Amino acid sequence: MRAAFKCCQDVKQVMVLCPTTILAEQHYETFFSRFAPFDLKVAVLSRFVTPAQQRKTLEGFADGSVNVLIGTHRLLSADVNPYDLGLVIIDEEQRFGVQHKEQLKNMREQVDVLTLSATPIPRTMQMAMSGVRDMSLIMTPPPGRLAVKVTVGEWDPDVVSDAIRAELARKGQVYYVSNRVTTIDDAVARVLEAAPEARVGVAHGQMSAREVEDVMLRFSEHEIDVLVATTIIESGIDNPHTNTLIIEDSQRLGLAQLYQLKGRVGRGRIQAYAYFMFPGEAPLTPEATDRLTAINEYQDLGSGMKIAMRDLEIRGAGSLVGAEQHGNLSSVGFDLFTQMLGEAVAEARGEATEIEVPEVTINLSADFFLAEEYIPEVDRRVLCYRRLAAATELADVDGLQRETEEGFGALPLAGRNLFDRARVRIRAQRLGCTSVSLVNGRIVYLGVDVPRQVALKLKGRGALNYPKTHKLAYPFRKGGRADHAGRPWRARGAWRRRRVVRGRRVTPGFARLRRLGCWP
Repeated sequence: MRAAFKCCQDVKQVMVLCPTTILAEQHYETFFSRFAPFDLKVAVLSRFVTPAQQRKTLEGFADGSVNVLIGTHRLLSADVNPYDLGLVIIDEEQRFGVQHKEQLKNMREQVDVLTLSATPIPRTMQMAMSGVRDMSLIMTPPPGRLAVKVTVGEWDPDVVSDAIRAELARKGQVYYVSNRVTTIDDAVARVLEAAPEARVGVAHGQMSAREVEDVMLRFSEHEIDVLVATTIIESGIDNPHTNTLIIEDSQRLGLAQLYQLKGRVGRGRIQAYAYFMFPGEAPLTPEATDRLTAINEYQDLGSGMKIAMRDLEIRGAGSLVGAEQHGNLSSVGFDLFTQMLGEAVAEARGEATEIEVPEVTINLSADFFLAEEYIPEVDRRVLCYRRLAAATELADVDGLQRETEEGFGALPLAGRNLFDRARVRIRAQRLGCTSVSLVNGRIVYLGVDVPRQVALKLKGRGALNYPKTHKLAYPFRKGGRADHAGRPWRARGAWRRRRVVRGRRVTPGFARLRRLGCWP
């Protein structure tokens, strides 16, 4: 609202885009009460407004007499023509598709866009993390706000009955979500069976505008105790008297939806409760299990960022150059895509790009990862991976390893391997090497040009150099020791005996020499 007010003071217009009619009406009331004393005109476009009022509002927005226009997808229509648009605010950004957002961006090239979301979709999250978009986090909750207590489990009529009656006993209200319009009457019957004394109302998207408005008004005036609804209540409904949420088919909903619905309760200073239930007779899919585990794990205030990071892990980042808002890239690897994107962002900002270093492929038979048991927080693990991948100096890797071990204790073997792998990558890049792999007991380096004098020394240590193909193969023995000259250790006398078999004659000591590693 402060951004919108600043824009209006500079004689520019503001558009506020909301996903639902109810939320648009709530925003209109809030903006009107705050902006009216400053002689700023606020209008709303939604299905609650008559066609005559809509025409009048559009005329005022076109001639500049309307300063702030609030509405749903109706604002994306061709007949909405602002006089001098300066700012577009998109509330509940995760509810809009890529085409909607691009359509808004194409309205005016010099328009600022502010998007708001408690749980950004994976595509938006990746854009923010890669620098395409700026991102700020509001981490401070309102004074007195308490975290919602979450319960995840199979649908149980006794639990539902106890939850509703406990809320009614403290003069509160309940949201009961059943996300299928065709069976919502059955959900009403289940609620009445669990709590016959409750006054029950119904709201869903197939009702007329007047019916929805009437039900929501009665609910806000406390004439309804339990509102049985679809996810129409998901976006931004503000009712501080409602402090219990029950979802009977939570396995059908996305992670962001679950978190948004949880945000409909606990909007005052009273302890709120959320019950995420699923039918016991049907097995959960792995994705549904991951979603419900995440919503149960992240119960603290301000967990939206963690939820969004988990959603990014579960669903993939989508395509920043296409319409997919989730999923994984198939034609280009994710690491390469992130690197290309970072270079493009730096170039667009006019920042100096670093000299391109060769991409190094490392193929060694070991595990390289940070275990979930070692760093439980998803965002901390992702940040550590990103910092390690971006490191270009050995000192950076050493510093990050010290920082990680100070925060989480000694690294497990796979974690140490991960940091050592980064050191191998940096050293290989300095040499211009493109690949490091372990093949048939030799470490093979590709893309290296070995000077003749160095090649002779390496040959004395058992290495094979191929100048034409820029390849070097160096003998490797797991757990082997080295002599004072750096050569792999061999049994006493092995070098002398090797001369006997230099012509590959089969001798009684051949098998033993191969066991000792003296034979190529």
